[in-house]
Amino acid sequence: MKTTKPKIAKDKSEIIANLPRACSDETAAVEFLEEQRWGDHPACPHCGSVNVYQMKGRDGERNKRFLWKCRENECGKQFTVRVGTVFEDSLIPLRHWCFAFWQASTSKKGVSAMQIKRQTGLSYKSALFMMHRIRYAMADDYSKPEPMTGTVEVDETYVGGKPRHKGPHNIKKRGRGTDKAPVVALVERNGNVRAMTVPTVNAKNLRAIIHSNVHKSARIMTDDAPFYKGLNKHFEGGHSSINHSQGVYAKGDVTTNTVEGFFSILKRGINGVYHSVSKQHLHRYLSEFEYRYNTRKMEDGERTVLAIRKADGKRLRYREPRQTP
Repeated sequence: MKTTKPKIAKDKSEIIANLPRACSDETAAVEFLEEQRWGDHPACPHCGSVNVYQMKGRDGERNKRFLWKCRENECGKQFTVRVGTVFEDSLIPLRHWCFAFWQASTSKKGVSAMQIKRQTGLSYKSALFMMHRIRYAMADDYSKPEPMTGTVEVDETYVGGKPRHKGPHNIKKRGRGTDKAPVVALVERNGNVRAMTVPTVNAKNLRAIIHSNVHKSARIMTDDAPFYKGLNKHFEGGHSSINHSQGVYAKGDVTTNTVEGFFSILKRGINGVYHSVSKQHLHRYLSEFEYRYNTRKMEDGERTVLAIRKADGKRLRYREPRQTP
């Protein structure tokens, strides 16, 4: 059986130039996604063999379902570029997928399912699930995270929890002790961010997150919350804190302004674009904001193409978007 690692045949500028057409034409979308997934070497997603061929009709033109077939005797299965990706088992045209990836990758504060519904003509349910799949594709695998290094800022915030009915009993609370969902973020100074939900903000949970994500050589920066105390014993770079309760937000290079800047973008998106996000789905939205932040130095087209490539090997079913407690 012949197998090989896919490579991208075209240069970056040509790939990005083809993206707008892929958002409006189905054949162009299929060919674009095949190029991003397989490059010059289409491969069977069932067995990995590159001994495959395009299926064609009697007129010699490509099959209208854009089918491929594996020539291996022990496999012999038909497949499309959808198989083994977030597109699998979806009847949504691939041009709409390309368009939604483009919108999700280039809108700084995100794009709502309602907006995608209006622009594509899909049902709201289809648009919403499509966006959940895209967020799933954007997510990095932190089951074995590469340790963060250098100066790492850590902070927590609370998002969501907007009451359905306004009134004297539904006055919005702020900060710890609210019904909002707690979120913790770690940011490498001039580097990447990792954001995650936690059941409760306490010393045990936060220290576990920090120790599992940050290299012991790093320098930790936080605010003066009590559950960060004692971190200097575990990190060679030490632990510096800034006293926000006294109105101090920077002292020399000691600040948490970077991580707070990420939270500012996150909250503007959650409140201004999505309006309210359930706790069960919040982790998907965090992946989306995290992805855009970590690719902020890329051009829009390059960021979109990378997100599309990350869809390979990932699947998400209707019953899977919620976070396990």
